Amino acid sequence: MKSLSAVFGLALLLLASSASLLRAEQSSSATSPILTTPDAIKWSALVPGVQMAVLSGDPSKPEPYTLRLKMSDGARVAPHWHPQDESVTVLEGTFLAGMGDKFDASAFHEFPVGSFVLMPKQMHHFASARGENILQLHGTGPFVINYVNPADDPANATKK
Repeated sequence: MKSLSAVFGLALLLLASSASLLRAEQSSSATSPILTTPDAIKWSALVPGVQMAVLSGDPSKPEPYTLRLKMSDGARVAPHWHPQDESVTVLEGTFLAGMGDKFDASAFHEFPVGSFVLMPKQMHHFASARGENILQLHGTGPFVINYVNPADDPANATKK
């Protein structure tokens, strides 16, 4: 579990670094606005079929953050949980989410554009996308994904 956190922490550090150009004119201070247009968003791979962009904050630190996730049609995120609450707003597509320790498409709840989902910390959940999804996540970091089954962690796939 510690290696997963370290690997994910490194990935977030790399994402935060790649977003440094975007944030060069931004300040972490609430006194400065953060102004971003869709064409300026820098996407990076998170898990297969899912890309992430950091819009504000540093998700690897215990501070507020805002992320965007782009999920390709049919992308799946295996059962996992987060140590902090996760707030999700659906901006595009139909987001599919279910609760539990096993991926079960029959347990999905459908969330169309405009929907809001709050996953309490440590809630085991899984997800998929119908059509391309754009999701906005916000919360207080660190943002960490802990897979219920370590074999589902894409970081472990490279170890085989």
